[in-house]
Amino acid sequence: MRTVGGRTDRIVVVGAGLSGLAAAAHLAGRGREVVVLEREAVPGGRAGRLDVGGYRLDTGPTVLTMRDIVEETLAAVGSSVAERLDLVRLSPVYQAHFADGSRLAVHSDAEAMAEEVRAFAGPEEARGYLRLRDWLGRLYRAEYDSFIAANVDSPLGLLTPQLARLVALGAFGTLDRRVGRYLRDERLRRVFSFQSLYAGVAPQRALAVYGVISYMDTVAGVFFPRGGVRALPDALASAAADAGVRFEYGATVTALERRGSRVSAVLTAGGDRFPCDAVVLTTEPALSYRLLGGAPRRPVALRAAPSALVVHLGTPAEWDTGHHVISFGAAWRETFAELIDHGRTMTDPSLLVTRPTASDPALAPAGRDLLSVLAPVPNLDRGPIDWDRRGEDYARTVLEVVEDRLLPGLTNSAEVLHTITPADWARAGLTAGTPFSYAHSLAQTGPFRPGNFPRLADNAVLAGSGTVPGVGVPTALISGRLAAERVTGAAVPAGATSGTRSGRAG
Repeated sequence: MRTVGGRTDRIVVVGAGLSGLAAAAHLAGRGREVVVLEREAVPGGRAGRLDVGGYRLDTGPTVLTMRDIVEETLAAVGSSVAERLDLVRLSPVYQAHFADGSRLAVHSDAEAMAEEVRAFAGPEEARGYLRLRDWLGRLYRAEYDSFIAANVDSPLGLLTPQLARLVALGAFGTLDRRVGRYLRDERLRRVFSFQSLYAGVAPQRALAVYGVISYMDTVAGVFFPRGGVRALPDALASAAADAGVRFEYGATVTALERRGSRVSAVLTAGGDRFPCDAVVLTTEPALSYRLLGGAPRRPVALRAAPSALVVHLGTPAEWDTGHHVISFGAAWRETFAELIDHGRTMTDPSLLVTRPTASDPALAPAGRDLLSVLAPVPNLDRGPIDWDRRGEDYARTVLEVVEDRLLPGLTNSAEVLHTITPADWARAGLTAGTPFSYAHSLAQTGPFRPGNFPRLADNAVLAGSGTVPGVGVPTALISGRLAAERVTGAAVPAGATSGTRSGRAG
């Protein structure tokens, strides 16, 4: 594994999003002096927040999976989930509603889910679910250590026994076809393959390796932090600060000072200069490369994932929807073609409705609920829609769909608190106006994704959704650890003999 050479005592991390916070924690835990520069007034990055009229909104991710990765990140600075967070395990992880009126409660517990599937689609499908669950577990175990959570310097680094295991597991076929080997009911197939949209690829085209996303929620489980998802970056920042990490908020980075092939300092719009031995850039890749004075060398331009329109609502506390509801339209293949191929909004949308007050009523005023409705939409590269002009109308259309399918009377009783469109994501600096960064097509996955150690400086590494391993809360945290390992070398396992001191490796 390539690592930063020379001194690495002082590190500047640019960005206090989840990847930056994870990088800071792992670096501090290995004895480095760390300064984090964040342009906003609070940590979180894409895991944003907004307070409106007594409602506490999460403006970024609402689905938190892989508790053990959060635990690993906090453990890097001697802390723990029990000390910093109150995580509620959701059961069911979500409710699936289908166009034919049927409903399915999706559980991460094997026995509960098998019984649910048996009642929903019969005993043969329940047996198929258990076989699928077993395959997802084997896929995850074969993939995690060598491909998701490891730095790989070139495609040749993939030639390991684990690759042979993945081939044997059918990981390089399509996700839709692989799930179809276990489940015949089309509704169930949707439940275990829609997650590929998070990776920006239709299930009919996504590699089966992305079944690991389905593993993360339908097997490993979904959690919610009391206080909202914002509690996660707050906890990580607090733990890092207690371990000596210095945070500078309201600090917009404008340039990198160079000395030969190395970055020697980070400069901010306020005129401050932060000397460093190495820098971790968690900014959008385009900005990171601009700061480094170059661009990725690729024969074909990077393709962004679809975006999302999100409407946050305050409502009377009169609908018991559970925490997460996925409302599937009748259309399926057509939906992905509209979003990804044609750059159009969905004519028969599938939607995610989240009611965080189901798990934490304190997020809304007494007697009120907080809801968010997420509708996948094209990114600005694929569908150059004037969202500043059309956004309000489309948001109204989406809410009418929710009213018709799930919540009668919604549009008359709901108060629109905040709406986020691709134009807003773009104004926040996100690539192509999407919070999901680059799509995980074959040419943009693993070692083919923009790497985290560009050869534009000897001591600058990248982290975040635009680099490895990719998009999502767990992967953002892993990305921060991988960036830290590019600086320090891989962590020394507990109990191993080494010549390092004060927990430092490399």
